[in-house]
Amino acid sequence: MKRKFGLWAILALLAMSAVSTSGKYARQAPAPAAPDASAVSGQIDQIVATAFAKDNQASITVGVISGGRLAWAKAYGYADMENKVPASTDTVYRIGSITKQFTALMLLQLVQEGKVHFSDPVEKYFPEINKVKGRFPGAPPITLIQLATHTSGLQREPEHTDAYLTGPVSEWEKVLIAALSETSYEFEPGTQFSYSNIGYAILGATLGRAAGQSYIDYVQQHIFSALGMADTAFEPNSRIRAKIARGYLIDKNNNLDWETADHEHQGRGYKVPNGAIYTTVGDLAKFVIFELGGGPASVLKPENLAHNFDRIITADNDFAGGYGIGFTVLRKNNLVLFGHNGGVAGYGANAFFERASKTGVITLRNAVGEGDRLHAGRMMFDIFEKLVPPKT
Repeated sequence: MKRKFGLWAILALLAMSAVSTSGKYARQAPAPAAPDASAVSGQIDQIVATAFAKDNQASITVGVISGGRLAWAKAYGYADMENKVPASTDTVYRIGSITKQFTALMLLQLVQEGKVHFSDPVEKYFPEINKVKGRFPGAPPITLIQLATHTSGLQREPEHTDAYLTGPVSEWEKVLIAALSETSYEFEPGTQFSYSNIGYAILGATLGRAAGQSYIDYVQQHIFSALGMADTAFEPNSRIRAKIARGYLIDKNNNLDWETADHEHQGRGYKVPNGAIYTTVGDLAKFVIFELGGGPASVLKPENLAHNFDRIITADNDFAGGYGIGFTVLRKNNLVLFGHNGGVAGYGANAFFERASKTGVITLRNAVGEGDRLHAGRMMFDIFEKLVPPKT
């Protein structure tokens, strides 16, 4: 049975989701100052070590952003269990759907430059969208903002998905176009939230056309390089290849599969703008620092960045989670966190921040599956509770 908010089933696996957010014009009391991560580093280390002890297979690397910098980071376990290679803060992991935040930032940049509008129909730049089946009679065309907020009505993946999950990164757009004829509408555009990976792939291809530069080249130039993310890429390259953690799938019987993750390093078909990025805790921290207003303004004007995080487009029906342009909002007790999580074969990641205290937490893990007893999302919330002063 399909659920209306399929995203939250994923969030439950990777993070304890639980969204409310104050309006743009609401008055708020000044937030109490958050403690520097170094002041509670021992407590953070204990939280992570305790969580990792529950399933100390593979590795986890954790970073804490505080005071506009990566204030604390530590790796636990093995990047490669077979060869006993310990993980370090330089270890490279895949971050899955956190990639969507970079695609969304590309959209925000192009809107700021006047090259596109949020309300532009996708077909204006990417007419191949009309290969998608089952368009509702009389319904208006999908817009860029609908793709970016998962309100396009497109199904999550194309039919016969496996046929479109192979191929090098250089061929991803060709694979996407081939998959469109096996993609369908599930809902009329703009009527409800429905998480769509292929929708974000379409968004990346569309933005590349609008920019007059391939999606990959654009993001590498205008985001990775602009933020100094030298160890971040869409595929293994000479700089990061030797530092990539081996990914493991753990089944309910504790059997390990690394072959699936190894194979996916050769390419994931159309899943590039929605889930291809490799990075380190240090590089991803630079992105979170940017999201917290740390600049540079040349990447996106501060006022446009701040306004984007006030733009919550949808929420689930118990207000435990929501979605904006490329970001998730999670709520647990008094914590309201912005960011995204992600998972691909053998890897799981979280990168979230609390706006008032300007703190962030990153978790990167090279093991996922039914048999993984390390609850990285729960651990992340425990760390935030040490960092974020209680609201009064």
